[in-house]
Amino acid sequence: MNLLNRTTYQSKTNYPFKVLQFGEGNFLRAFVDWMIYKMNKELGTPYGVVVVQPLDKGMVEYLQKQDNLYHVILQGVKDGTPIEEKELVDCIIDSVNPYTHYKRYQEYFLHPALELVVSNTTEAGISRIENEDIFATPPQSFPGKVCQLLYQRYLHFKGDKDKGLDFICCELIDKNATQLKEIVLELALSNHLEKGFMIWINDSCTFCSSLVDRIVPGFPKDNIEQIQKELGYKDNLVVMGEYFHLWAIEAPQQTREKYPFDKAGLNVVWLEDMTQFRDKKVRILNGSHTALVPIGLLSGYETVKEAFEDSNISRFIHDMVASEVIPNIQGSPETLNKFAADILERFYNPYIRHFLKDISLNSLSKWMTRDYPSLIDGYQATGKIPQKITFSLAALLIQYKGEYNGIPFTINDNNAHITFIQDAWKNMQSYTDLSKRILANKKIWNTDLTTINGLTEAIATNIEDIMTNGIQSALGKFIKSSNHE
Repeated sequence: MNLLNRTTYQSKTNYPFKVLQFGEGNFLRAFVDWMIYKMNKELGTPYGVVVVQPLDKGMVEYLQKQDNLYHVILQGVKDGTPIEEKELVDCIIDSVNPYTHYKRYQEYFLHPALELVVSNTTEAGISRIENEDIFATPPQSFPGKVCQLLYQRYLHFKGDKDKGLDFICCELIDKNATQLKEIVLELALSNHLEKGFMIWINDSCTFCSSLVDRIVPGFPKDNIEQIQKELGYKDNLVVMGEYFHLWAIEAPQQTREKYPFDKAGLNVVWLEDMTQFRDKKVRILNGSHTALVPIGLLSGYETVKEAFEDSNISRFIHDMVASEVIPNIQGSPETLNKFAADILERFYNPYIRHFLKDISLNSLSKWMTRDYPSLIDGYQATGKIPQKITFSLAALLIQYKGEYNGIPFTINDNNAHITFIQDAWKNMQSYTDLSKRILANKKIWNTDLTTINGLTEAIATNIEDIMTNGIQSALGKFIKSSNHE
């Protein structure tokens, strides 16, 4: 079997260089590069990508061995039916390690055709290093590299306003590009770079924050031989990903027109302000996950798919989103319902083993970030406690007991919070006493949840019901009540 490269594949594509990408890992290759490939294919856009390895150790040498070609295999559910797509991504025209080939890297960032810089340097990548040398070859941090390349570009083109760059950041932090720009300007100031350079950054460069969403399990090592046989090539850079994808980008109109991802049938959403969109995503997707986890674990399930194949659990989560989450989010009900349907369909993905125990990490703070806003908004809007969100919290407090019906749980969270909750269980006088003690702990919740009228009693009732009658029986009551609504 031949190794995949441009000779064995006989690739005829030769896209001109326009995009510099910091990051060569599975996610960017199965997300951004796949999107650029699709845009080039569907619209005939001429976007060639050069990948920069942001750390001294990475995968560039493996990309180079295959002439930067690789397959993306997407698996998921579309309109209730399992789907699989295989694509050979050919938009990466070169890859470079700046720690070993700085001159070649420099030639790319000074190239007059460069327009766009994309990045995913992990959550820790957009951070400041004290006393960093931005004149090193290269600087250590990603913001240091950006400050250097922009400064050299500013000098090289003598401050030409047309030679500024667009940045789209994919790191999983809020306002990622805004944070990057702030650090770059701090570095410019602390290194006494001329004021004209900082004006040029503000006037000629665009920093676009983005929110990304696609599960990318990565290299399929367990069945790679079978996959390579089906592909007909020895591809050592195959990336597996889910079919669903979403890229929400904050950008001005002129930037949107340059990169017409959305015109290529891709799920790319251009926004002026991502605050409302992020709230929608966090409440519906992440809030559903956090509510599902304890109910699924108490029911004896290991993965999201297993739990969602339980009709009671699936119905419960769908009803919770429809009746207690969506009504408290700004936007048209039709758009929100479509968004929720697409999100919840992912839970049925037969190809992705998304373990509940992995999602359960730090569930206390996750519940406050993802589910509490819907609970408090619903309470303030109606004067009533949202019953299903409350039930999920009751299930979570049982999970944090560490055991239920002979099922042990390993709790990964703040040790002091775990100890407090488990001590409350050991020393409880009644379920109301238990509920009140835990909900009143401001160190856990950053507020006193007992001040929400009726919440303490509702949590106590749900805990007692689950502990006495079992999770399935307690869950079934919600299903019956929904049938009568």
